[in-house]
Amino acid sequence: MKGIQNLTDRANILIVDDTPANLRLLAGILKERGYRILPVTSGQAALEIARKSPPDLILLDINMPGMNGYEVCDELKSDKKLQEIPVIFISAMNETIDKVKAFSIGGVDYITKPFHIKEVVARVETHLHLRHLTIELEKHNLQLEEMVQAQVKEISESQMATIIAMAKLSEYRDDATGKHLDRIQVFCKLLVTRLSEKPKFRDIINQDYIKDIYRASSLHDIGKVGIKDNILLKPGKLTADEFEIMKQHTIIGARALSAVSASYPKNVFVNMGIDIALYHHEKWNGSGYPQGLSGEGIPLCARIMAVSDVYDALRSKRAYKEPFSHEDSCDIICQGSGSHFDPAVVEAFSELKTEFGEIHDKMSSYAAC
Repeated sequence: MKGIQNLTDRANILIVDDTPANLRLLAGILKERGYRILPVTSGQAALEIARKSPPDLILLDINMPGMNGYEVCDELKSDKKLQEIPVIFISAMNETIDKVKAFSIGGVDYITKPFHIKEVVARVETHLHLRHLTIELEKHNLQLEEMVQAQVKEISESQMATIIAMAKLSEYRDDATGKHLDRIQVFCKLLVTRLSEKPKFRDIINQDYIKDIYRASSLHDIGKVGIKDNILLKPGKLTADEFEIMKQHTIIGARALSAVSASYPKNVFVNMGIDIALYHHEKWNGSGYPQGLSGEGIPLCARIMAVSDVYDALRSKRAYKEPFSHEDSCDIICQGSGSHFDPAVVEAFSELKTEFGEIHDKMSSYAAC
């Protein structure tokens, strides 16, 4: 067979036998068929060679001084790098119990001495071919797994794009430019990256967390899709009853995302989106909504979102207000430290005030073009 011939051109066979005449005979037979032969006369020498340069197949005698073939095979099978190498026992021991023991410790075949040349060659070729097929199957399975993972990732990205598109549509209702979400993403990434540099958050925030909050931040107001225009777009101050309805956007958004999470419970993006949508109006002192959480009982992603969202809302023109200046917006954020906002997040914001102003102005100018 062509496949077998190709294999013999590169196969390395380790032969272990304490009788030099047997070594010479087996080596000669297999060299004639294109195999590269590594002959050794002891089990210890066989293990040393195998560890340095793992062979494709091992022919192993059983009765040897010092370390017998069973012990050599046992050592090979306990080594993760060597355990898959096929071992064919060649022995004058012809009892069934000897063969059973050989197979029980990991041997793939057993040839009884005196052996026939054609039998040895046939068994060697068969097991090398099987080993070759096993390796190819493992490669194929790995490639298949990578393809599946890539497809799952592609589907996941598509789903995220759809969810974010829905959030954008909701945002367009009270932000004609639709750039609020884009700015919020950058603000959250800026804050969370700075927090990751602080000892308190190093074990909490990693690169995956930064990536997830950047994407999930877009979902904070997705629940506004369920708020009527006469309330969402009201040019004046909301009445107490209207404000209670407006508060419901946090719950509406979380419920919508929870429906997605039911199908994809391990999707970190969606689960973080739920926390952000539900809790980004909670306040550090417990006076926020919808659940009145306080302090570190509020998820970190929502605490980061609160500062980012309020800053951008202050800087933006809405139906009910004119925009605040960068300086006034920063003052309001800093005054809210310890009451509205997490002091640690406000500290990070204070260190990044210049960047926040530049980002808002730059991204807003793009929107105006």
